[in-house]
Amino acid sequence: MYNMKFIEENLTSLKEVTKNKGVDIDFELFTGLNEKRKTLQSSVDELRRERNEKSKKVGELKKNKKDASKLLSELEFLKEKLIREEKDLKEIQQAIDDFISWIPNLVHSSVKNKPVEIIKPTGLKKLPSKPLTHIELGESLGILDFSSASKITGSNFSLYKGKGAKLERALINFMLDLHTKRHGYTEVFPPFLANEQSMFNTGQLPKMKEDMYITDKDGLYLNPTAEVPLTNILSDKVLTADELPIKYCGYTACFRREAGSYGKETKGLLRVHQFNKVELVNFVMPEDSYDALERLLKEALEVLKLLDIPYKVIQLPYDDLSFASAKTYDIEIFAPGVDRWLEVSSVSNFEDFQAKRANIRVKAEGKTKYVHTLNGSGVATPRLMISLLENYQTKEGEIKIPDVLVPYTDFETIDLNIK
Repeated sequence: MYNMKFIEENLTSLKEVTKNKGVDIDFELFTGLNEKRKTLQSSVDELRRERNEKSKKVGELKKNKKDASKLLSELEFLKEKLIREEKDLKEIQQAIDDFISWIPNLVHSSVKNKPVEIIKPTGLKKLPSKPLTHIELGESLGILDFSSASKITGSNFSLYKGKGAKLERALINFMLDLHTKRHGYTEVFPPFLANEQSMFNTGQLPKMKEDMYITDKDGLYLNPTAEVPLTNILSDKVLTADELPIKYCGYTACFRREAGSYGKETKGLLRVHQFNKVELVNFVMPEDSYDALERLLKEALEVLKLLDIPYKVIQLPYDDLSFASAKTYDIEIFAPGVDRWLEVSSVSNFEDFQAKRANIRVKAEGKTKYVHTLNGSGVATPRLMISLLENYQTKEGEIKIPDVLVPYTDFETIDLNIK
C-alpha cells in the first residue's frame, strides 16, 4: 500500500491514474480525513505525554508518602479522554487505509494513451473459404458439450468429452513442461481457493470483488488466476539478492463471474466462468524488472510459436491496464471461425505494487527494499482451444493435432468417426 508521504507528494499523478483506470474515489474526502488524522494524532501524542508525565509525578508523590488524589483524578480524566481519541484515531486511520486500498498502481512512462501493436499478425493460415466455428466443430465431433454443461451448472460453462478432454489436458501438460524444462520455472500446484488477504495482496481486491466467486461460509475466494497463490507464496518474506530471480509456474482452474458480460462474445468458449490456465510469476530485483517483462513475453509467445497459432502483440494503453499493472502486453491469437482476434495472455509488470501489499522484500548491499513482481498467462486454454480447433480444421471438418501435442494426446487427428 502507498504510505501517506508518497500520496501527499504524488497526489496529482495518483488522481490521474485513478481516473484513467476507472476507479471512482473522492480525493477531497481523503484530504479531509488526513487533516483530521493529523490533528487527532497531535492531540493523542500530547495526551500520552501528559499521561506519562502525571503518572511519573503520582509515583513520586506516593514514594514520598504525599497526597496524590488530585493528580490521580486528573490522570483518570486524561486516560478516559485518551481512550476516546485513540478509538477515533483508529477509525479515521481505517477509513484512510480503506481509501488507499482503492488507489491503483502508477503507470510506466513508456505506456501510451492508445494501443500500440508491437508485433504484427504472424502465422495466418490458409483455410476453407468458410471455416467452421469451434462450436460447430466441437459439437459435430462430439468433443464439446455446452448443453450438458449448462444443465449441470448454468450458462457460460463448458464440458469437454473424449478427445476434447484429452486435448485440453495435453495443452496443460505441454505448457507446464515447456516452462519448467526450457524456461527455468519451478512448477507449483497450488490451492484453488485463497483468503481475502491473498486477494488483496495481488490487487484483485477491492476493485474486482464483484467478478469473483466467494464461499460465504468460509470467506474464501475461488482463484480468478494462479497469480494469486503463486505470488503469495513469498508474502512476508525477506529474500537475498542471490535468490532472485524466482520463477514459479502453476496450473489452476480459474473462476470469474464476468459480471455484466453478455451477448455474442460469450458464446461457446469465448467467455466462460471456469477455465484452465498455466500462469507464470516472476520475482526480480527492481532494476531488472523491465528486462524480465520482455523475457516473460517471449516465454509466453513460445507456446504459440510451437503450436503454430497465429498471434500478434499489443501494448495496452493506460486506460486498459489492470488495477495493479504498471505496463502490460496483451497477446492475441486469431480464430478464423469466429473471425476475431482473441486475447489469450496478459504479460504485466507490477513493479513493487504487489510486493508492498504482500510485504515481499529483498536485502541487497545492506539495504532492504521491495522486489518487483511480474506475471503472464502461459497461457489460458479456452481461447487457445478455439484458435487451435478453428485453425487446424480440414475441409472435411476434422481436426489435425499440432505435431508438438501428439506425444501428449497419442492421436494425430480428431475425426468424425473417432471421438
